[in-house]
Amino acid sequence: MNPAGQLVLNAIRFEYESAAWTLAVPTLTLGSEPLCAIIGPNGSGKSTLLKVAAGLLRPAAGEARWQGRRVADYSRRTLAQQVGYLPQECPVLFDYTVEQVVSMGRHAHGGVLELTTPGDRAAVDRALADVRLMDYRQRRLSQLSGGERRRAWLAAALAQEPAILLLDEPTQALDVHQAAAMMEILTARAAEGLRVVAVLHDLNLAALFCPRLVLLAGGAVVADGPPAELLTPDRLRAVYGDKLDVVPHPRSGQPLVLAATS
Repeated sequence: MNPAGQLVLNAIRFEYESAAWTLAVPTLTLGSEPLCAIIGPNGSGKSTLLKVAAGLLRPAAGEARWQGRRVADYSRRTLAQQVGYLPQECPVLFDYTVEQVVSMGRHAHGGVLELTTPGDRAAVDRALADVRLMDYRQRRLSQLSGGERRRAWLAAALAQEPAILLLDEPTQALDVHQAAAMMEILTARAAEGLRVVAVLHDLNLAALFCPRLVLLAGGAVVADGPPAELLTPDRLRAVYGDKLDVVPHPRSGQPLVLAATS
């Protein structure tokens, strides 16, 4: 695996023509912690921020830098060897097998759907084992549940073996048990050196697994820090609305966010 690095966003300004807000980030460094969650209400700019960091959207002002070099100056393949990105939705034109989907993660390293090197095969096998799809490797996407397809695409991102992995809602379509298992996989990979930045809607998953949270609202970073400092009742109510309570988790002591009853 490549050594960990940092993505730095400097003076970013990005806006959609149809949007009523502008993403404005004076400075933000991603990759300084093993796991970082980008949180915030719908429409706050989380996915846009991730796409700017991945070089998929070019801001009107400012720049994203990877290892001190502008992201826009890398070729897509060279950047993909270092910076992985998994979107919310992965459109598929063909009914690939699970193994073929995961093998796509090796494209940045010269691999194709048919694995040709021991390194490719080892990376794919490990990723399949991590997401518990080894027994599904010859199944086609059409034969999988939504959660299983999501795990297959996550395996492809892991097989890519980047230094930093940007994930847009990696636990989408997963049940509670599978979502926690997925975060445990990412935690284990992070302990080995992978840096993970994930957009998460589940505040409790974010608090339990991520030592750093970045809270967005209205296209701006309104807070950045550890869960215990960031997930306070006053801050969350200001961003998400009044009907929220925060209590200590019975085991970890981390903040647990609950819907308040009237």
